[in-house]
Amino acid sequence: MNLLTAVTDAFTSFLFGKTETTRLPVRTSTGQAQAVYLPTAAPGLGDSGVIIGREVYSGKGYIYDPFQLYGQQLPAPHWLVLGESGNGKSALEKTYVLRQLRFRDRQVVVLDAQGEDGVGEWNLIAEHLGITPVRLDPTAALDQGIRLNPLDPAITTTGQLALLRTIIEVALGHGLDERAGFALKVAHSYVNATVSGRQPVLTDIVEQLRHPKPEAAQAMNVALDDVRSWGLDVALVLDRLVDGDLRGMFDGPTTVGIDLDAPLTVFDLSHIDRNSIAMPILMAIVGVWLEHTWIRPDRKKRIFLVEEAWHIINSPFVAQLFQRLLKFGRRLGLSFIAVVHHLSDVVDGAAAKEAAAILKMASTRTVYAQKADEARATGRVLGLPRWAVEIIPTLTPGIAVWDVNGNVQVVKHLVTETERPLVFTDRAMTEAAAHNTEVGESALAELEHALDSETERRALTFDKLSHADETVA
Repeated sequence: MNLLTAVTDAFTSFLFGKTETTRLPVRTSTGQAQAVYLPTAAPGLGDSGVIIGREVYSGKGYIYDPFQLYGQQLPAPHWLVLGESGNGKSALEKTYVLRQLRFRDRQVVVLDAQGEDGVGEWNLIAEHLGITPVRLDPTAALDQGIRLNPLDPAITTTGQLALLRTIIEVALGHGLDERAGFALKVAHSYVNATVSGRQPVLTDIVEQLRHPKPEAAQAMNVALDDVRSWGLDVALVLDRLVDGDLRGMFDGPTTVGIDLDAPLTVFDLSHIDRNSIAMPILMAIVGVWLEHTWIRPDRKKRIFLVEEAWHIINSPFVAQLFQRLLKFGRRLGLSFIAVVHHLSDVVDGAAAKEAAAILKMASTRTVYAQKADEARATGRVLGLPRWAVEIIPTLTPGIAVWDVNGNVQVVKHLVTETERPLVFTDRAMTEAAAHNTEVGESALAELEHALDSETERRALTFDKLSHADETVA
């Protein structure tokens, strides 16, 4: 047997060479390891943009920028932020804006609907950047208040008429019938045709609706009294903005000096009752006014952040205006950020169809802690995976589920000591943040060390923030 084995080995060696070879050391790459251990191999969002924080499970730095991702990983640059109060939504919004403003081609407009002590939540950041918020306040003296004119010549006549209809429909709670709509259209056309030497204002529309001219009746081939009756309800609604509880904000020419070329513009709506019909009316007027005066076909990237955005999404009339703005804005570099507390309040309301259309445009969704039943409802609407829905009720402040066009991660938001006094405006939140402070190496320095590419390190470089201690939002 031994002889046979020896002959066989000799013959095999003659044909094929040595039968035994030296085994090479086992080597593997990071990519191979990730392929084997799939839970740690979720793809990132690129290496350019602003740092948000860390992925909870992998510890990797989490970078996000809709302008970099749009067209490749994102079909739309719009973003929905959800969650109960006290879980870090405001801190995320504010640090995100501060970090975006470090890019010179960024501009941000914020509709600030919350506040305390007579000022909005964004007041500290505005002061820090040397910016005066545009404070819309119906209680301000008539000669001191800020005004935005719905009939500003910067807005197209079609846009003006659409805005007037929206104001009236929101206030009435239903759409205009054909007769009232036609009376409004005739009054608007007459005012634009006859007013010269100044901006047309809402008072002109109200006057024309109350006292229509005979030629208006002739144009409609009806009696003058019929024209007056058709437009009476419309006049009563607009009168609220002229001589009612909302006067002083939209009843005159646009205030000179509102700087829409500044990196940050804050519209302070904190003096308006958030639960009144006034808030969606204000958001509609500001949104359309910005569409025609702020969004321009240049190289700048614009961010439009709306607090209490359910006032937009939950009103079918305001939502229709903003749908156009979002579609129009995508090709002009606009990222719309809607901040909402409870998604169920929106999708189950009267504007379910319009809400679904706007939510569909938000390719990025960030969900903070919610109760279990709310989390399940949110998961159904947004199409979140089951594991993400199950974890939402267990999230602690500062940690959220991020869904970026199907790329789902659990992310821990990081706030630096430099940012902390600017973003935590509520004392209770500040104390909670201080309790959760992680002592040690700078958060940004740690993340720079963890990320490999030079591009990523450049993305994480902040002038004033690079040596600050980490704070959990």
